[in-house]
Amino acid sequence: MYTVLVCDDEKDIVSALKIYLTSDGYDVLCAYNGEEALELMETHTVHLVLMDIMMPKTDGLTALSLLREKYNTPVIFTTAKSEDTDIVLGLNLGADDYITKPFNPVELLARVRSQLRRYTTLGAAAKPEDNVFACGGITVNDNDKTVTVDGDPVGLTPTEYEILKFLIRSPGKVYSPAEIYRAVWRDDPYGSDSTVAVHIRHLREKIEIDPNNPRYIRVVWGHGYQFATQKGGKPS
Repeated sequence: MYTVLVCDDEKDIVSALKIYLTSDGYDVLCAYNGEEALELMETHTVHLVLMDIMMPKTDGLTALSLLREKYNTPVIFTTAKSEDTDIVLGLNLGADDYITKPFNPVELLARVRSQLRRYTTLGAAAKPEDNVFACGGITVNDNDKTVTVDGDPVGLTPTEYEILKFLIRSPGKVYSPAEIYRAVWRDDPYGSDSTVAVHIRHLREKIEIDPNNPRYIRVVWGHGYQFATQKGGKPS
């Protein structure tokens, strides 16, 4: 059974989310500010976090930044704000998805399931050698969910990992943002361009020597992204 940590300063929202999640078979931990959420992360095994942005003591963005120093647990922001700046900032800090309030419980649960599918091990029955992808200096081992760049381990969020794995499995092939979103988020790609772009920019910062002149994940202008089979690239 998976454990979901719900963090929101509005107790009615926490109570409602707990009802939705427990009815869907999840264990639920409750926190009412970012500080409490971080304390629960230290003492419990948490598989996914639902986090509000605007909270007292420690807000959601600060809590996410601190959380990412230790954990790759999927984080979905539940925020009343729909401004692009908040959404983009959250994604830049390592959030995996977001949903704005008031939200549809059916949609929320679908997003939770989608993130958990990516976070948990997939394809365990496959042979180990079938789950290792290498190109250039990057190796993705899908058996133990690790990534190395020129032999050095790199820590990625679950979303960043899935994007990299998706692209490296077909070096040179160009995928549109909608195709990447559909494959990684397993959802309809409405408004996918900016979401994919933010995650790829964050991914580049971790795997590229010069993120502004990428040698691995390149833009093919007007078409999408590819994992390059040769060194070099253009800024995007």
